[in-house]
Amino acid sequence: MDFMSTTDTAHPPHPLEAHFKAFQGTKLYDLLAASPIIAWYGFCEYQQIPLLLNQLAALNGTAVDALFVASLISKIVSLVFVAVLGVMLTIRHVPLAKSAGLLPRIAAIAGTYLGVSIVLQQPPELPVAVHYLSIILIIGGTVFSLYSVTRLGRSISMMPEARRLVTDGPYGVIRHPLYLGEGIALLGLTLQFFSAWSLFLFALQCAFQFERMKNEERVLADAFPDYAPYKERTARLVPGLY
Repeated sequence: MDFMSTTDTAHPPHPLEAHFKAFQGTKLYDLLAASPIIAWYGFCEYQQIPLLLNQLAALNGTAVDALFVASLISKIVSLVFVAVLGVMLTIRHVPLAKSAGLLPRIAAIAGTYLGVSIVLQQPPELPVAVHYLSIILIIGGTVFSLYSVTRLGRSISMMPEARRLVTDGPYGVIRHPLYLGEGIALLGLTLQFFSAWSLFLFALQCAFQFERMKNEERVLADAFPDYAPYKERTARLVPGLY
């Protein structure tokens, strides 16, 4: 007698488990999953916009230098970027595939927010030229990130997920232009708070970002048959180098 046939039967999933799995594929679930990030971005806007308006109102025709104007532009561009991120996270497509496990999620969160702790330090006295360089990097990186986000559109994800395969705009040349722009802006921020600790945080966030890119590429390759030829003809970050 084949005893395995009487004991090795498959058990159907519990109805609640099946319903929850189906719920995970809905837009409502995706919106709830993104709600903490959206709320955080909204809080940042709520805190920073009044400060920016007060700063503009306090000018009152007084003379300003180029460094002040550049710093003001960097703040405006950063606020626009955060606002666009919040909107795209709200209206994004439902994911078709996700990365399994906890480590890819840790890499995604650390790769996004670890560098924020740089601003908790006391900024040192730096030459004016370094301030200019820092602001130029922040503006340039943020503008490029903003452009990348608008091209990525409703396919944006923080975690390693596949929504739609975007291959136009900057994504026609490099596979992770958003992370490149954010890295340039973070380098500018690191210069403003230049120290051994800031450099360590910058390097650590970059390490998490590299791991994040690999995780995302695995998910996209599994979800989209066209990803393999796309990967062959594009660079990960810098054409001709990496």
